[in-house]
Amino acid sequence: MADDRTVDGYIAALGAPRDEIARRLRTAVRFAAPDAKESVKYGQVVYEADGPFVALKAFPKWVTLTFWRGATMAAEPELAPLLEGDGDRMRHHRFVKADDVHTADVAALVRRAVALNGELGDPTKRSA
Repeated sequence: MADDRTVDGYIAALGAPRDEIARRLRTAVRFAAPDAKESVKYGQVVYEADGPFVALKAFPKWVTLTFWRGATMAAEPELAPLLEGDGDRMRHHRFVKADDVHTADVAALVRRAVALNGELGDPTKRSA
């Protein structure tokens, strides 16, 4: 049995086809943010640079990337079509098959999320 407390274990425990989706997403995120910290938190894979910026989470039929500052990103015309949701802070993108993972789109989202954290700080810390 895979150890789902590690990123490798989390992905291995998913089984096909979600494991391949997650591997491709992991590669794309790490390409776009090579210095980001990667860990398993809150039952999902979390990437951090000046605080968390994206989480990779598996569901029974898909894998999502959820962006902490997704609502801000969705206000940008070039990123809006890539994000789903209507919360006041987060947005996500759902991947049903490995071929749904387009590295350029993931990289654009990740780079913007990292830049926003660099400008605004940790999104989990609410300013007074």
